[in-house]
Amino acid sequence: MNNIVIVGASGFGREVAWQIENSDKWNVKGFVDDNEDLEHKSVNDYPVLGTIDFLLNVNEKTNVVVAIGNPQIRKKIVERLQSNKNISFPNIVDKDVIIDKTVTIGFGNIICKGSILTTNLEIGNFNHINLNCTVGHDVQFHDYITVYPGVNISGNVRINDCVEIGTGTKIIQGKEIVKETVIGAGSVVVKDIVENGTYIGVPAKQMK
Repeated sequence: MNNIVIVGASGFGREVAWQIENSDKWNVKGFVDDNEDLEHKSVNDYPVLGTIDFLLNVNEKTNVVVAIGNPQIRKKIVERLQSNKNISFPNIVDKDVIIDKTVTIGFGNIICKGSILTTNLEIGNFNHINLNCTVGHDVQFHDYITVYPGVNISGNVRINDCVEIGTGTKIIQGKEIVKETVIGAGSVVVKDIVENGTYIGVPAKQMK
């Protein structure tokens, strides 16, 4: 098995470690986290190797997964790490995920247990699809999108960069979500979202 380092030792990082534990491909080497109180301690029996600077200074090939839920923070961390050409960002896809052979997927993505991705999807880079989500045919994900648990996305939806989709949200077919939008938990999106901001409710409306 190949070693991998998880960026982020908080809740989602611990869930990703749990997912990797059930993999026959990866072995968790440890966490890195900018919370200096955690440095050189352990989290769920995995060592905290240091802060982000630890990875910036590695001089050997290193696999990294960035388990930070906030899209903007995740993007900033990735952009820092990409300065070190020794770092690779594999996809972490739980073995229980159902995913069709027609799906194209970039790198640095995390797809969690219980999710279903049907046909002809395009998944970009550094996206998170959390537990028990469904993603319909021909959906396009750009980059740095976070989909929280239990989200249902119908066919032909287009989601742009740095969108955050709350737990239990539903998006009907054919809609587009503009970049840097937050959709609150339990919302139902029935129209294109063309102005970024925070949207909540049934149907989803922008918070003023």
